[in-house]
Amino acid sequence: MSATADHAEERTTLAGRLGFQPEQVVQEIGYDDDVDQDFREAIEEHIGVDLVDEDYDDVADAVLLWFREDDGDLTDALVDAIELVDDGGQVLLLTPKTGRAGHVEPSDINEAAQTAGLSQTKTVSVGKDWTASRLVTPKAAKPGKR
Repeated sequence: MSATADHAEERTTLAGRLGFQPEQVVQEIGYDDDVDQDFREAIEEHIGVDLVDEDYDDVADAVLLWFREDDGDLTDALVDAIELVDDGGQVLLLTPKTGRAGHVEPSDINEAAQTAGLSQTKTVSVGKDWTASRLVTPKAAKPGKR
């Protein structure tokens, strides 16, 4: 139990380092049975509330986007995610690591993020199968969207 508690503490610290804050509304998109449950739980523990799902109909503080190579167009998914967060909010893009089914090339992530108008601030390992790319929206968004 102590090892599990220490592990959860470490993950909670990771959630904080990725920019999640207590009481934030975090909307999760792309959930499937392959996601890292420990990481999801660590985020929920850190923010103190449950993640909201794709049916949430208000603006979120952050989006947790699980994306695999065969999930469609990454740029479109990121543009859709931006619509769900407040200006200055973040999208945490989670993709399978190199060698895992559904892996997305880092160059594709970078290109899609830039095309969607996001800036990549950090990339970290999340669990044994996933990599997280922290993408942020512009802090001073211009009125009107394409």
